[in-house]
Amino acid sequence: MHQKTFVHCFVHIIKSKIKPYYMNIFYKFSRLQQVVQFLQDKFWAFFIKRSMGHCGKNVMIKPTTSIFKGIENLFIEDDVRIARYATIYTTRAKVFIGSKTGIAPYLKIITGNHRTDNIGHFMFDGDLNKHPEDDKDVIIEGDSWFGINVTILSGVTIGRGSIIAAGSVVTKSCPPYSIIGGIPAKVLKFRFTIDEILEHEKKLYPQNKRFSKEELINQRIPYIKSHN
Repeated sequence: MHQKTFVHCFVHIIKSKIKPYYMNIFYKFSRLQQVVQFLQDKFWAFFIKRSMGHCGKNVMIKPTTSIFKGIENLFIEDDVRIARYATIYTTRAKVFIGSKTGIAPYLKIITGNHRTDNIGHFMFDGDLNKHPEDDKDVIIEGDSWFGINVTILSGVTIGRGSIIAAGSVVTKSCPPYSIIGGIPAKVLKFRFTIDEILEHEKKLYPQNKRFSKEELINQRIPYIKSHN
């Protein structure tokens, strides 16, 4: 009995000494992997940004874990962060991302749709004679925040100052300063009152970049009616 207790104590002491040692090694390797990935992102971002239609200053992308297809049709303004695991497919249409936009991981933007009305043609074999409406620009006006795992489909415009909830699938455009969410996403509420927006923009934007009171009212009318 005493011998078994001694053995158990001895094994416990050995594990308590060895485990921290190996944990420290594993931690150092994980940090090394992060450093390597950071350097790889910096390297590939240098080339990808210069291949875009336009890329502003202070733009963060993570090429080692993201997919950018048709980057010549991607236009990004200053101060934009696109986190890891983004997928942006620009077909014959463009993607515009305005300044001061923060995007959480797993963003998906697709600017094109497949034709499904071709008789005698397998969809797998590709599109024949696509219609102009099959490919539409996606516009993110800026000062927006995207939660994790957001999908933006063809033809959508995200109004300035909007918040898109995690997991949303956005199939329709939303007005400025709206909070949207769901599948499909819809306007849940607005961040500010119209007077608050006017005060907000007065502090942030030059006169020629601000919304007028009339513009804001007209943009909200369809959404106010739908909730009444």
